[in-house]
Amino acid sequence: TLDEVFLDIRKIGEALELRDEAEELDAGLRYRLRRVQTGAARPGKPRVLVLEWLDPPYVAGHWVPELVALAGGEDVGGATGEPSRPRPWDELAVLAPDVVVVALCGFDVPRAQVELGAVTDGPARALLERRVEFLDGNAYTSRPGPRLVDAAETLARLIHG
Repeated sequence: TLDEVFLDIRKIGEALELRDEAEELDAGLRYRLRRVQTGAARPGKPRVLVLEWLDPPYVAGHWVPELVALAGGEDVGGATGEPSRPRPWDELAVLAPDVVVVALCGFDVPRAQVELGAVTDGPARALLERRVEFLDGNAYTSRPGPRLVDAAETLARLIHG
């Protein structure tokens, strides 16, 4: 979860005898998250599905559902604090997301676009005919750290168009 990531930042700061700097970083990151949440607050939350992998399809877990919620969406595939997990395409299609965010683990956007183009499964194609957005999973969602706040800011823009 994001709280666990921020706790680790403070622990690292303490271990390096940089407690004040770590607390300042923590406060700044939390402030930015509050701004994302406030800016994304509106009636009706778009249903969002974040895919971390395509073959087989994995829905994003860990901190990603929390980022989606802060960005003003409802994550229909993953659960905060739970691991990412595989789910079949037909099961994902039934979730009827408003937005599918492709944030492939370890891949930038151009590579994710290539990978998505190779998906030919029938239920997958039906799902991917919905609004699809791309997020650089390598840069923003694959690793815990301060860039998760950048991910929340970017997700808010992607979700709300």
